[in-house]
Amino acid sequence: QVQLVESGGGLVQAGGSLRLSCAASGRTFSSYAMGWFRRAPGKEREFVAGITWSGAGTYYAPSVKGRFTISRDQAKNTVYLQMNSLKLEDTAIYYCAACPYGSNWYNRLEYDYWGQGTQVTVSS
Repeated sequence: QVQLVESGGGLVQAGGSLRLSCAASGRTFSSYAMGWFRRAPGKEREFVAGITWSGAGTYYAPSVKGRFTISRDQAKNTVYLQMNSLKLEDTAIYYCAACPYGSNWYNRLEYDYWGQGTQVTVSS
């Protein structure tokens, strides 16, 4: 079992930055690939970024590539999402999720565990 708790969301102006954290509990956290998803109002939940269990590989949706950075700290059982140059369209609830394989990043069904989400609101 892996339990995930996101934090770090909030209100930020366009062009600003936020760093989201996802704290995991469970002894098997280090063996899971991790992903960040988001759900904007009226839209489906979409993949944002993923990181392999080792941290050696990272993957991004085209809409955030070059602006967002995913990382993990195995010692702290935590995954981060650094978000820079935020845009209005980044407004969403952001979720972290754990995946045992780390291959089909975009498929929500590949993820076994999900956090409750943290709200990110970007204002003009």
